[in-house]
Amino acid sequence: MKSPTARFLTSLLALLASHALPAATQKPNFVIIFCDDMGYGDAACYGHEKIKTPHLDRMAAEGQRWTDFYAAAPVCTPSRTAILTGRLPIRSGMCSARNRVLFPDSLGGLPASEITLARALKERGYDTMAIGKWHLGHLPQYLPTAHGFDHYFGIPYSNDMDKVGKGDNIELAEAGDYEAYNVPLMRDTEIVARPANQHTITRRYAEEAVTFLRARQPGKPFFLYLAHNMPHVPLFRDKPFAGKSAGGFYGDVIEEIDWSVGQVLGALKDKGMDEDTLVFFSSDNGPWLIFKHHGGSAGPLRDGKGCTYDGGMRVPGIFRWPGKIQPAVVHHIGSTLDIFPTFFALAGGSLPAGRPYDGFDLRPALIEGKPSPRQDMPFYRDDTLYAWRHGDFKARFTTQGAYGADARNRTDHDPPLLHNLRDDVAEQTDLSAKYPDILAKIRALADAHRASVTPVENQLDKRQKKSK
Repeated sequence: MKSPTARFLTSLLALLASHALPAATQKPNFVIIFCDDMGYGDAACYGHEKIKTPHLDRMAAEGQRWTDFYAAAPVCTPSRTAILTGRLPIRSGMCSARNRVLFPDSLGGLPASEITLARALKERGYDTMAIGKWHLGHLPQYLPTAHGFDHYFGIPYSNDMDKVGKGDNIELAEAGDYEAYNVPLMRDTEIVARPANQHTITRRYAEEAVTFLRARQPGKPFFLYLAHNMPHVPLFRDKPFAGKSAGGFYGDVIEEIDWSVGQVLGALKDKGMDEDTLVFFSSDNGPWLIFKHHGGSAGPLRDGKGCTYDGGMRVPGIFRWPGKIQPAVVHHIGSTLDIFPTFFALAGGSLPAGRPYDGFDLRPALIEGKPSPRQDMPFYRDDTLYAWRHGDFKARFTTQGAYGADARNRTDHDPPLLHNLRDDVAEQTDLSAKYPDILAKIRALADAHRASVTPVENQLDKRQKKSK
């Protein structure tokens, strides 16, 4: 039997323990898997009936699948700017109507003044790695290693650039001619292969991701940005996936990407990091429909890549973090703009004061099951605001086709068109006359936003002058 003194000491220790400060929590790890031109309807969990995506389906079942999730732009460069900075590309000069994306002869890129998620997390002790498509500047001062990433492995721009072969993208892809595209494969700042063998590029990205994950040390948080070049045309897939999908050539490519998701999830599980890691999957914009059976599906949405109909910017949005994110199908509005503030807050950071951000912290929706804090979504085509969503309603100020002859047909609407996306997801019925008060509110929101934008130097229009 314990003495009175021993019992007193035991009680005192218990009391002190009950009032002790909680132990420092482990900062979560982050993985972003970002596809190029994957449509809203390309995964089985988003309704595709022929393409099998068991690993994405598992992510959706074990985490949250958002049905109203948006990229911040309908084309590559500005969209990638937004996910890594939490800011609309109009604020950094990373959008242009003249040059919609960066090219191999571009002299500009993401300014050093921009704070990427990688740089912000690195300052909080994170290891950082970028794999895959960059497209924010291929010159040394713009590469991932200049923007907070410890290492980089990938193609610095779109896989259809540096084209040297004759024929269109579909013909060359179906002939398997990857040498028709003289794109470089880089490690850090050095070119290690040219042209990159695009038949094996998805597999090599997955292998690089697994290697990075297996090398992680306990207690050292990390951020992995895995940005696939596929399914941007030209389409390529590795031999084990060729001809396997009921969804055709395009389905083969998506199923290989899904396999790569499984490799990442498996590596996290094997390292015992599954419950410490938030994995996010999305696409930079909608499907490139002009390439027909080599382009994807926007499901029930109108149009695709390049325009501001929902088919151009509404994308898959899947979050998985076992034990932290409660499984759900979320019908609130979210955006790739929200990734920076959400992940940085989870890492214990606070956004810098005096710097305008366009993203929202989604932790209440992800962790607590509350509504998304995002009620509005701006729709930019290049450097012009074409539409605005507020709640279920979307106002279209300007309509313009995505590519080809249709892209030359631009119409400014006065009054703007108004759609209720809850009932009219294909944006067919104009309700502007029925809801003038809602339209007026949206116009006021859009005007206030425009007033918040300060002009900056354009980065995309800096290109080498061609010799005469």
